[in-house]
Amino acid sequence: MREPDDNIALPAAGMPLAVPVANSKLVLIVLSHLRWDFVFQRPQHLLTRAARDFEIWFVEEPLHEGAAPDMRVLDRGAVTVVQPLLPSGTDPGAALHHQGDIALRIAARAQGRDLVVWYYTPMALAFGHRLAADAIVFDKMDELSAFAFAPPELRALEATLMETADVVFTGGASLHAVARGRNPNVHCFPSSIDAAHFGQARGALNADPIDQAGIAHPRIGFFGVIDERMDLGLVAETAALRPDWQFVMIGPVVKIDPAGLPRAPNIHWLGGKLYADLPDYMAHWDLGWMPFAINESTRYISPTKTPEFLAAGLPVISTAIHDVIEPYGRRGLVAIAGNPGAVAEWGDKLLAESAAQRQTRLALVDGHLAGNSWDATWDAMHNLIAAALAPAQPKEAARV
Repeated sequence: MREPDDNIALPAAGMPLAVPVANSKLVLIVLSHLRWDFVFQRPQHLLTRAARDFEIWFVEEPLHEGAAPDMRVLDRGAVTVVQPLLPSGTDPGAALHHQGDIALRIAARAQGRDLVVWYYTPMALAFGHRLAADAIVFDKMDELSAFAFAPPELRALEATLMETADVVFTGGASLHAVARGRNPNVHCFPSSIDAAHFGQARGALNADPIDQAGIAHPRIGFFGVIDERMDLGLVAETAALRPDWQFVMIGPVVKIDPAGLPRAPNIHWLGGKLYADLPDYMAHWDLGWMPFAINESTRYISPTKTPEFLAAGLPVISTAIHDVIEPYGRRGLVAIAGNPGAVAEWGDKLLAESAAQRQTRLALVDGHLAGNSWDATWDAMHNLIAAALAPAQPKEAARV
């Protein structure tokens, strides 16, 4: 359990977060580097389910706007999103203090209920340590220190968080292998699947979205964040090698210059799409493709889209990402190809798949995915959090 900071000065801006509420749910404060409304991925899958058991406050990194420190509160149904607001040029120390003040106001809502603090970014420990948490959770979904523009202090803060967290979850086997010796309570939870959602892509009644309808076949599709983890050279060279294939690329472009994306008549950058609409796009693809670069930023990734492509019924080709090779490549569920020639060869083979071969492939896919769900993942995580809370003693409420 963390002791709160005794010297707390709250800004005068209206922040009605410390109002007592009649609620038997425990309070869960999530400190995240990801925006809730950016793309629907692991945090959203888990936390929408966690809302059955917790009152959830999802605190994002600050936005720079306005003339004085403030915040924005967004109702997202099961989750309340909080965006700290800071004037441009705010001193880093003042920025941390403002974020800590906001977190303390939320924590004050607990009113004797257990408080769980869930970290997605170790950087938040710089102010999160002020919270008197009954349990600290670290969901290490990525190796953030390997990403472009990672802050230099991230590694040291993660080392502290790994030592002090009551329970650590990892987003894949590669991350688990390097984390399990750093905390006595580390558990591997690879990407799960909403099979019913992506299974809609197997239906024949999905209308082809208007911005895709005019694209010819065969279509080789990708969806996800487009950043330094994508091998843009592989995309360009494969598209040149197979000019009759149409490459449909869905997702927001971040941390890289959109002007650097390869351009060709058969490469189609359609931008970000709503999670609810993805099955409609995928229903009209012929192959799924994951052209990840092999570099430090992809060394530990466990792509959520692997089981999502499979649940949609698509044959899948991927570069040699460790957590795709094992288990998907080893079990023959995903073809592994790391150069344009290999991608083209596998694509030709998969596009020629017979109805009987497709039926056999889908039977293997469904057998592998059976029992793998975000519901089951959350239930297992919840049990581990409950175990971490079990020995906790009643705490003094955070002072405001």
